[in-house]
Amino acid sequence: MSNLNSIGVAQPPVPRPQDLSALNTFGLQSRASAFVRLDDEAQLPQLAALIEHYDAHLVLGGGSNVVLPADVPGLVIHMALKGIRHVRDDAGVRIIEAAAGENWHAFVAHCIQNGWDGLENLALIPGQVGASPVQNIGAYGIELADRLHAVRAWDRDARQVVTLSAAACELAYRDSRFKREVGRWLILSVQFALPVMWQARLDYPDLQRRPEWQDGRRATPRQVFDAVCDIRRNKLPDPEVIGNAGSFFKNPIVDAARHDALKARFPGLVSYPMADGAFKLAAGWLIDQCGWKGRALGRAAVHDRQALVLTNLGGANANDIMALARAIQADVLTRYGVALTPEPLVV
Repeated sequence: MSNLNSIGVAQPPVPRPQDLSALNTFGLQSRASAFVRLDDEAQLPQLAALIEHYDAHLVLGGGSNVVLPADVPGLVIHMALKGIRHVRDDAGVRIIEAAAGENWHAFVAHCIQNGWDGLENLALIPGQVGASPVQNIGAYGIELADRLHAVRAWDRDARQVVTLSAAACELAYRDSRFKREVGRWLILSVQFALPVMWQARLDYPDLQRRPEWQDGRRATPRQVFDAVCDIRRNKLPDPEVIGNAGSFFKNPIVDAARHDALKARFPGLVSYPMADGAFKLAAGWLIDQCGWKGRALGRAAVHDRQALVLTNLGGANANDIMALARAIQADVLTRYGVALTPEPLVV
């Protein structure tokens, strides 16, 4: 836990060239001319000064939500801060803090092992803890916004470490102020508010059908965690086996009038009503209906079990991935009049 309670003495970061091929889950061949690791918060003053010498900088964690070019410009900062701690129990919630460089799935598993329940629906999402509020990650009926307490970050504008409340992070569907204010924030750790009195969230269809809690049996946190892992492994390719960045496109949101018009033309349209009256369309269904599931374009392909996932067949580069993405976007726009937006950061 040295980085959650920094020792105050650390070696200054020295930029060097670095192969990034193993630091992105797409497995794209990529290289940084200037690369540093942040593994202690005591390095922040030197790092902040170093950033000012570059036109741009990129914070790279697990590389699970990024499309990297062959040569990455500017300074690449690899987030390697570690540490997990129980902060306190307060007003029915348990505050748990994790450093930004912790592996997300390993952190969720650690919470389950310690009886800190509430993140199990988000199991097996690739990436690091620090990326979780940037994307407002979500799966199987839960979003990070449901569990976020606060974010500690270096504010480049203020030149100091600040703590942002959940509200100040301005989380939305796969969005946040961190995503919009590119270059300002360097997330150091994330605090989660987990319910002391836990209740299973099983309203997602894939979870509702599980046999573990049929016939009136009550689910346990470990059962939900295991079920989510099983569902994800059956639906999604393992990035260690097949290069991918998870869901490549956001589910588009349309107003009720647009939804009703689409439903009239395409009765099988898969959609989900939202609290504000809008509808979220299933991007995977739109892509599948356009005939892209399992198809390849050069060295990039659409996964044969999940049309939302683009994969690297081996030797693909960023141009291959984006050519496939643009072809899919064009077909969906032509057929449905709906624009698909990529989830990953395209550098």
